[in-house]
Amino acid sequence: MTLKHVAVAVVGVCGIVVVGGLARVEARVGAQMTRSIWDGVYTAEQAERGGPLYASWCALCHGGELEGGETAPALVGGEFMWAWNGLSVGDLFERLRVSMPEGNPGDMSRSQKADVLAFLLARNDVPGGADELRDRTPLLKPISFDAVRPK
Repeated sequence: MTLKHVAVAVVGVCGIVVVGGLARVEARVGAQMTRSIWDGVYTAEQAERGGPLYASWCALCHGGELEGGETAPALVGGEFMWAWNGLSVGDLFERLRVSMPEGNPGDMSRSQKADVLAFLLARNDVPGGADELRDRTPLLKPISFDAVRPK
């Protein structure tokens, strides 16, 4: 076997390893794409932290019971759930990140906004889980926001 044949064999094996690795990564990403809010994407502790933050930063406009106000929509109930249906948790988080609280979106940290989002999910009877909701939009994009719990 010549050095050229060895090099070709090594490149071929490396290509198989890379393709195999990519297939595993693709399978993991595909599995992530099937996650839903109904799969327990926040913790109860995170939602509890979000309650006081909501009361301090959001309730003035969205109401103490998340019922909405004169200029702000309700954040609980069917109208809220269907407004985000088919989008991702990342879409909702990004909306919070760039525009809430209105007029001062930089006043709250990303982690505080993730806690508030966990609180909103809990108040909409979306079950919690073992892992906290992340505070980075790209990590939340694979989680679908489904208005109705799958059977």
